[in-house]
Formats: sequence, structure tokens, C-alpha cells
Amino acid sequence: MNFEKEIKILLSSSNFIIYILTEEEERLEYSLNMISKKIFQQNICTWNFIEGYTNNPNHKMRANKNPLEALNSIQSSEYNNYKMFLLKDFDFFINDLSIIIKLKNISEWIKINQKYIFLSSSKINIPEVLQEHITFIKFPLPNELEIKFELEKLIKILNINTELSINELTLAYKGFSINRIRKSLSKIPATQNFSKNLINHILNEKKILIEQANNIDFYYSNNNLSDIAGLINLKKWLRVRKNAFSKKAYNYGISLPKGILLVGIQGTGKSLSAKAIAKEWNLPLLKLDVSRIFGGILGESENNIQNIINICEQISPCILWIDEIDKIFTHNINTNDSGTTNRVNNIFLTWLSEKNSPVFIVATANNLNNLSTEIIRKGRFDEIFFVDLPNFEERINIFKIHLEKVRPLSWYKYNIYYLSQISNNFSGAEIEQSIIEAMYSGFYKKREFNTKDIIISINNIIPLAFTNSKNISRLKDWIKSGKIRSA
Repeated sequence: MNFEKEIKILLSSSNFIIYILTEEEERLEYSLNMISKKIFQQNICTWNFIEGYTNNPNHKMRANKNPLEALNSIQSSEYNNYKMFLLKDFDFFINDLSIIIKLKNISEWIKINQKYIFLSSSKINIPEVLQEHITFIKFPLPNELEIKFELEKLIKILNINTELSINELTLAYKGFSINRIRKSLSKIPATQNFSKNLINHILNEKKILIEQANNIDFYYSNNNLSDIAGLINLKKWLRVRKNAFSKKAYNYGISLPKGILLVGIQGTGKSLSAKAIAKEWNLPLLKLDVSRIFGGILGESENNIQNIINICEQISPCILWIDEIDKIFTHNINTNDSGTTNRVNNIFLTWLSEKNSPVFIVATANNLNNLSTEIIRKGRFDEIFFVDLPNFEERINIFKIHLEKVRPLSWYKYNIYYLSQISNNFSGAEIEQSIIEAMYSGFYKKREFNTKDIIISINNIIPLAFTNSKNISRLKDWIKSGKIRSA
């Protein structure tokens, strides 16, 4: 629902004091003014603490530095003809006893006289005693049309040259306020031609925005899908959906992909896949830190998960990476937390099922058996993939990838064919570790490390597969039953 429609519904359903959460007062004032002109054929009456009422020259400085007088003025004869009043930054005054009593007293009067008070604020601060009289809403961030209009204007003013289309830029700046867009573009020198660099600039701005929240991290990724050996089925599935968030896909009628769940033992490339998807799809990658969700204050955990959802939707299109999701959505729910874990789970599961925003979830789990049935049922994720241990050919590629990184000119001198033969049941992480150990050995002996050093490292490593064989067998049984797919 757009903001104008929401306000019209509130005004027609006897909501006379409306508290609006926003950091964009200028844009809010403009929007309310347009709504007032459409409904009442007049401008709104605006007040701020320093200047008082500002829209009427005859009332200049009226009620300045006096929020109680600002409310009293609404009932005065001079303001008889006004219908909508916007009082800015009112969260600073709303807990004052005189303001609380005045708002309670005025609520009946404005109802009879059909006047509407809007209180703008950058934080939620409604006293409990006033919650019956006040309706709370959030002012939405600018939509694509608003962003596009602003970008077209700024690009012309700032003389910015870019090969990117206005639609690509609009999508990249989604989740920004108009003020943030202005500040972001003003940092770009007009003398340079920007394409990919401009996207990187916007991603860096998004990182700053996201870092203001304490329970989610922004990740840069330099890994492509080609950096991952094997996983042919997963790669094909992802490449088919690469442009699923584009305008062309929307016009084609394609439904947005929800996400995938990657299951397998540690070190098989699940986390690397999440990073590679972000790079391949050219989308920002957000990582949910499960440990930061739960707080000690009543209601804090629920607020944290809701804030995470809000950030993802603001920044969208994006990828949300939930590492080791089996640590939170588990059968073994803590029964001593007054139902907090259940409520957090319910909020997140409902969002997974009902979300229609372009947020693609990449969740990883080490053990499918620990996950609750609610999280793995159809509708939460598009697909569940089992990331198995690499086979012989895949191990050859893994050795090649890691050796090329550390010895780009001489990687071919290592006998990767034999190394792959003797590293059966090794994960990609364990193969990488065997090379690292061999390098330490060579460095200690003041010589170049060789194939023999890697063989010794392999012989000294006990693969995790040996200690986790039962879980791997169960997952392979799930593949045979058709419940999950092989990556």
C-alpha cells in the first residue's frame, strides 16, 4: 500500500492523531501537503520547535520553542480553516506531563471538529497512556519512481557521466532516503566516467547504512561461481535465475525466487557458495549473525529480528546469508526463555512464506536432522541442496584452484592427479588446509614446498567425514527419496 492511500484510509476511519516515524521530514511534509490539497484543497499547517508555525506569514514565529502552545493554537480561531497539522520532531516533547494531558484533552475536540494532527519523529517514543489516542505508522522510503525522478535531476545538475542506465541506478539506490541519494551522488567527481565503479560506490554507501544496525553485517565478495569446483546442479539452478530480479523478469511474469538451503558437512563450500552468488548476481550480501538476535530485555529479540527483516527489504534486491541456520531453527527449543525463541522463529518463518520483496535467502546447515520441520517444508525455500564431499575430478579442480592462488606460475608442477587420489573423503576446506600446512613446512625448511610436503599433510589430517559418516549417509538417503537435491 502506498503512503497516500494509507493516509486516506486512516483519515476516513477516525484516526485523528497520527505518529509518523521518519528521518525525511522534508519529503514527509511535501507528501502530506499534496494529500491535503487533494482532500481539503488547502496546504497543511506546519510547526517546528525553532521557528514555530511557518506556513502563514501572519503567524510567523507563532508557538516557537513552545510545543504546548503549538497544540493550543490548533484550537484557536486563527486556525479554524486548517484541517491538517504537522508538528515536527515531537518525540522530544511527548513525554512531558503537560503535553500528555493536552493530547488526551484535545483528542475529543479534534474529532468533533474534523482536524488531524501528524506528529513526526525519528524514533518510536509514544507514552503508554497515549497509545489509545495515537495511531502509529512508518513513512516509507522513496519508491522506484521517486528515486528515478531524483536521479535524473541530480545526474543533470552534477553532470555525472555513467554507462549505467537510469533503471540500473534506480535499482542500486533502492533502500536509500532522498537525502542519502543526494549525499552519495555529490561525492562523485563529474570529470570521471563511472560504470562498475559507481556500483561499487553505491555498495559502499549501503555498507555504511547497514553497519548502523548491530545485528547484521555487509559482506564484499570476490568469489565467482567458477571459483567453486563441482556443484554442477547448483550452479545451473543459480545461472537460470541470475536475472530473476530484473525489470525484464518482472514484465515476463516470473515470480521472485525465495532462496535456497544448502546442507552438508563443514568445509564443502556452502559459505563460499553464498558469497559467489552475490558476486555472480551483482547483489549486496548481508550476513545474519544469529548470536546477535537474542537480547535480555523483554521484546528485544523480537524487535531485532523485525529490524533485520526491515533492513533487508529496504536494501533489496539483496542476498541474506544465514550461516548455520540449524542453530536457531532447531527441534531443541529452549523452554526456559518465556517463549522468546518461538516468537522469533514465528516472525521469521511467516516472513519467509509471505515475503514478496526481492530478498534471496541463502541458508546453510551442517545437519538437516536438527532443523525443525517448519523450516524445511515447501514454500520456505525454493530448493534444498545437499553439498556432498568432492569426487575425484572435483578434488583435482580444488587442488588446481588453491595452488593457482599461491603459485600462479608453477601450480602445474604439483602432481594434483595423485594428490586427488589420496585425498578421498576430504572436503574442499581440508584440501586447502593440506596446502597451507605444506607451505609452512617448506617455509620452515627455507625451500619451496612440493608435492611430497602436501602428501605428508594429507596423511596427517583426519577428515571430518570419518566422524560424520552417519549424517552423510542420512542426507544421501534424503536425496534418494527426492526430498532434497544433490548440488
